[in-house]
Amino acid sequence: MEMYKNIGKRVFDIIVSCLGLIICSPVFIVVFLMLLIANGGNPFFIQKRPGKNGFIFRIIKFRTMNNRKDKQGNLLSDEKRLTKIGMLIRRSSLDEMPQLLNVLRGEMSLIGPRPLLPEYLPLYNDVQRRRHLARPGITGWAQINGRNAITWKEKFEFDVYYVDNISFLLDLKIMKLTIKKVVLKEDVSSKTSATMERFTGN
Repeated sequence: MEMYKNIGKRVFDIIVSCLGLIICSPVFIVVFLMLLIANGGNPFFIQKRPGKNGFIFRIIKFRTMNNRKDKQGNLLSDEKRLTKIGMLIRRSSLDEMPQLLNVLRGEMSLIGPRPLLPEYLPLYNDVQRRRHLARPGITGWAQINGRNAITWKEKFEFDVYYVDNISFLLDLKIMKLTIKKVVLKEDVSSKTSATMERFTGN
């Protein structure tokens, strides 16, 4: 297991990411052009996220929300900013595709705890903070066990479980179940929001 964690997992990431980009390149180009038009020339969403050991990197996703603001200049809620084409792309998880570039750069893994916002870092307790002992992933144990439809407490429990039990067989299981979730479009939204509510601490 240690050899896979230290060497095999990274090799697996590189091989699958390269194959994924090659095979999915036609879809990548179509989505890129659709969002290029829909978002007025800005198809990508780039944001700082904490990676392994809290290292800050820039995550790359397809942009699914616009920047509409209220009269006071504040961004509207996610529900109001999520575009129709953005919802379609989000439901099919195609918005995550550019993160294969983050994987190739070594900032992410195919499988691991999802990279959250930097402002959450001071809010974690000692157990929750352990999610950063592994590279963040495009998908993970929490994603195939509820994704955005579970509570923050449950999400962190799944993340820490994964960090403590990383193995090739577990990664294969997560990949298989992720494909099933994507095909069935399950758990895209939380029970009360179009996206996951913000984490406010314990």
